[in-house]
Amino acid sequence: MDTSATYRNIIKQILLKYAQLRPSHGEIRLDVVFDEIRDRYALMQVGWDQGRRIRGNLIYITMQNEKISIEYDGIEQGITQELIQAGIPEQQIILAFLPEYLPALT
Repeated sequence: MDTSATYRNIIKQILLKYAQLRPSHGEIRLDVVFDEIRDRYALMQVGWDQGRRIRGNLIYITMQNEKISIEYDGIEQGITQELIQAGIPEQQIILAFLPEYLPALT
């Protein structure tokens, strides 16, 4: 299996694991979105809580040239360490949500 396919599978497995979690309040579901053609991967929250509509990204990841860009990470402990523990080298992960002038902190 090539590196890109391996990275795709790791990302999908981790997002599917997160999608099994249930928010502690409200009627909110967690949906995964996989676009393997464009290498875009997301975990979305959708539902209602205390009469308010809840919707949006919890995680958004893109991949290009075997580099993983974490565009948004709204998970409390973050997804970066899970990606590393699953076998993606730290130097292949870009924290795209940080300004470029900050040093990379994976």
